[in-house]
Amino acid sequence: MAQAAFQAAHRPTSQPVYLHALGMVNALGDDVSAIAAALARGEAPGMGPIRTRIGEAFAGRVLASLDQAAFAPPAALAHYDCRNNRLLLAALAQIRPAIDAACERFGAGRVGVVLGTSTSGIGAVEATFANADVDTNSAKRFDYRQMEIGSVAPFAAAALGLGGPAFTISTACTSSAKAFAAARRLLRAQLCDAVVVGGVDTLCELTLQGFASLESTSAVRTNPMSANRRGINIGEGAAVFLMSREEGPVRFAGAGESSDAHHISAPDPQGAGGEIALRAALADAGIDARAIGYVNLHATATLKNDQMEAHLMARVFPDGVAVSGTKPFTGHTLGAAGATEAGLAWLTLARDDVALPRHRWDGQADATLPPLDFVESARYLPRGTGAQSQYVMSNSFAFGGSNVSLVLAR
Repeated sequence: MAQAAFQAAHRPTSQPVYLHALGMVNALGDDVSAIAAALARGEAPGMGPIRTRIGEAFAGRVLASLDQAAFAPPAALAHYDCRNNRLLLAALAQIRPAIDAACERFGAGRVGVVLGTSTSGIGAVEATFANADVDTNSAKRFDYRQMEIGSVAPFAAAALGLGGPAFTISTACTSSAKAFAAARRLLRAQLCDAVVVGGVDTLCELTLQGFASLESTSAVRTNPMSANRRGINIGEGAAVFLMSREEGPVRFAGAGESSDAHHISAPDPQGAGGEIALRAALADAGIDARAIGYVNLHATATLKNDQMEAHLMARVFPDGVAVSGTKPFTGHTLGAAGATEAGLAWLTLARDDVALPRHRWDGQADATLPPLDFVESARYLPRGTGAQSQYVMSNSFAFGGSNVSLVLAR
């Protein structure tokens, strides 16, 4: 009888899930309001040149106005203390009231955590080695768990006092996008009643030098979909949501995932795997492409990625759709990119005062790419009862042929 009761209580469901509170920090600002305001102005205050150990790079950095000292972990979790985890705590603090309220309703054991990252706190070990000769105590302060990729979600769960499932996804630049699909599976499997979902990544030499060695970085602001595009700007940030089955302002309507394994670092030139993901997301949402009002492109501004994405967008959206790439405002936040860009899309649905993010580029179209409808002036999704195009999409593509597309709905 006990087993039957357990199975009945945990029977999978296809009940809709919703994205409630949003917390973000990135090169646009240190909270959601600041980020929305900077995006509306077309400014990116955290984008600019930085010094690395091999020279100068152009990157997106969380603003110095963020008081990182205020987000030090509690004493019991001091062994996790690093810049990466402080940025995560800064984003989580913005949605802490919603998390605490979920714990009161469901119990802490019914609230899970699924986060994406690509490097976690690897910057902490880099600093430890770099300072070892002048700071003999640096090695004593360092703990391997600061850089362990899988530690991000368990750390967040411990910091928040949550007892539900907690795990980290690391699939390079699709990490936090895949976290949304994983979190929804926890809810639909009745393993959780609410899930903290998102991602975090921090600037470090590993990624800055790694992408430079691939000749994928730009020495000036990234220029997506332009004939003059030269590569990406690495960025950092954190973006987190509270997801649950309770009705909220924005519904997580669909997700599509694929893995084409075309190449370790180059996309499939035809975008076949990416197209599978986009069409799967539309099918999961129960809509066709004409229902989508806006797409946040992956748009890294590398020659091959933009070429692939432009062609697959033209195939999936033959009638056109408003699009933009937002990495010129945030940098490519890697494992946090999927959640960050879903967050920017979420704002256009959740807040009437937020316009579609603009596509910042030099306006020089690549004649070899199909034309796309770039958002270059203030445009909004339709409002009101019966308004069309109440869906938005966010695309993410990663090393190894990992592809994810997310659909959100008002």
